[in-house]
Amino acid sequence: MIRSCIFIAALIVLAGSNAVQEADKDWYKNSLVYQIYPRSFKDSNGDGIGDLNGITNELEHIKDIGADALWMSPIFSSPQKDFGYDVSNFTNINPEYGTLDDFKKLVQKAQSLGLKVILDFVPNHSSNQHEWFIKSVHRIEPYDEYYVWRNATYENNVAKPPNNWLSNFGGSAWEWNEIRGQYYLHQFAAGQPDLNYRNSKLREEMKKVLVFWMDLGVKGFRIDAINHMYENDQFLDEPLSNLDVPSDDYDYLNHIYTKNLPETYEVLKTWRELMDSHSTGDTKMILTEAYADFDLTIKYYQSGSTVPFNFVFISDLNNKSSAADFKHNIDRWINNMPKGTEYVANWVTGNHDNHRAATRFGEKRADQLSMLATVLPGVSVIYNGDEIGMLDRNFTYAETVDPAGCGAGEDRYYLKSRDPERTPFQWDDSTSAGFSINESTWLPVNENYKSLNLKAQKPELYSHYNVFKRLTQLKKKSVIEQGTLETALYCYNCSVAENVLGVIRRNETSIVVLIVNFCDTETVIVNISTWLNISEQLMVYASSEGSNLLLRSPVNMATFSLSGSVSVVLSSRIQHKIASESTIELVDALWLSPIYTSLQFEFSYDVTNYTDVDKDYGTLADFDKFKEKVKSLGLKVILNFAKLQLLRARIVRKKRSTDQVLRRVWRDSRIVNDTRKPPNNWLSVVRCFAWEWNSAQ
Repeated sequence: MIRSCIFIAALIVLAGSNAVQEADKDWYKNSLVYQIYPRSFKDSNGDGIGDLNGITNELEHIKDIGADALWMSPIFSSPQKDFGYDVSNFTNINPEYGTLDDFKKLVQKAQSLGLKVILDFVPNHSSNQHEWFIKSVHRIEPYDEYYVWRNATYENNVAKPPNNWLSNFGGSAWEWNEIRGQYYLHQFAAGQPDLNYRNSKLREEMKKVLVFWMDLGVKGFRIDAINHMYENDQFLDEPLSNLDVPSDDYDYLNHIYTKNLPETYEVLKTWRELMDSHSTGDTKMILTEAYADFDLTIKYYQSGSTVPFNFVFISDLNNKSSAADFKHNIDRWINNMPKGTEYVANWVTGNHDNHRAATRFGEKRADQLSMLATVLPGVSVIYNGDEIGMLDRNFTYAETVDPAGCGAGEDRYYLKSRDPERTPFQWDDSTSAGFSINESTWLPVNENYKSLNLKAQKPELYSHYNVFKRLTQLKKKSVIEQGTLETALYCYNCSVAENVLGVIRRNETSIVVLIVNFCDTETVIVNISTWLNISEQLMVYASSEGSNLLLRSPVNMATFSLSGSVSVVLSSRIQHKIASESTIELVDALWLSPIYTSLQFEFSYDVTNYTDVDKDYGTLADFDKFKEKVKSLGLKVILNFAKLQLLRARIVRKKRSTDQVLRRVWRDSRIVNDTRKPPNNWLSVVRCFAWEWNSAQ
């Protein structure tokens, strides 16, 4: 494969150190949000549990893959009954993960890399070990009404829960508390009592939590289970769903009184106003998690959600879905969003609550979702490990630790457990996949880590990792940020339904086309020019792992061949911008002529200090900024090492030393007819003799 390198003359001035950039209020509109499950990302202290310092140590990986923000699942104080979603203190760090000082260091480093930090905010419930709940149990004001309490109902003098509501984890949503003599509501585990948002003082408490973390540099919040925050205040029984599930299964009821109530949208508006009032120039991001009907999800936009999670790639589509299914779901979201430049689409490809993308769609189609999420307009949300195509690990019931799986019982745990998608990140083929030096980790590492890991994929041009990196580089181009969108179907040798999906992005200068073959094994042949009305020659920008398409190779526009289950991104030539210099998309590296400190007799080839930048060009700090910008574009920096040029500013000495003899070539003169002559007849590249007399020596 031919690689390209652009030579840049050293007279180029590095980025100005005094340039002040305005805060980008629209930073989120075409962003990539990278979800980290802290417990499984990186263990820094060898206890087998991921932690904040582990995340800090690996922030370069997140930057390297092109992310703009990292969203961390809960890191707050917690007894870990639901692995952080049972919060015992909303304004402190769980000791297993570190300290507030560790968090501050993480934020500081993230900011230096240009990454935003987003926290998981869990407003629906707390832990039953939270100080508020303990005081509520004892009816201590004002905490006595911070939770949802109800008296028992009685049947034949036997106390029963207030109604038939069910927990997401199975069984009754009510738990009896002997001290208070009442039931409390828990829509999730019994150790996660629901907070009472009909209490104004509780609402103010939760605002204080948001302010606390914003003051520490947090740029947004992912709001967990937001559609569960309010319940019907009459506490009516919910109707049956008529689904074929056990009577204690959450899906046994139709949850019309415990989800998606109108009051939730009103509280969200107050949080949006609060976050806007604490803006430091860039928009604070709100990402709302609600597994709800389409109309109810879209409605969160107008209540202040930046990203109402679009779960179509998780909940609505799978490896049996057709090209038409994908087109329908994409078009529906795009066409039904509120109008206005402040509203942006989003595409969630995976998370810690659902099977991994490569497991749901199959390894051959793992890159398909990444391609869709980056070529489509708006925000992409990716789960850690999906950038390398990590797969679920199978667990026995005895190995299961997730409360959702444990609560489902041995016969049905595999339907509910979220452990398979939460295994440690596979960094390399060393102990515990490089996640920890400890052989015993909180969840076992997937057995496939010896071959499926980040280290193995980095040098492989067509690996999931490198495909993903190319896609995120493409995402930053103007044709993706601002170009038009079309979706199209193509039928090749099919009698029932179209089997090829096309996604087309255009602007005045560029075209990007994503083509997905939904046939499992059959190769399709597509006339791209006719199908998509494209006259320009396109080339391969990225292709899914396992395809036989070469990067940057031109394609036959009339008879383009695509193997079964393969996806490909084609493009015309796309322009990069580096500082003020334009370079073409085919460039892989920048080679700079010397930028070292110099007297400039030979324009930096006369080096006086190899480890500093000449003041005409900038400073080492400027070079660091330049290097980060280039790295963010997926390019390499190559420096000119002028090893033979020895400058007079460095060779003047009062007396000769052993060090000088070793570092430089010194020779005594020849005396011919009482005249001093050079040692021999060697000639310089730039002047007559290669020897210069130094009187000090």
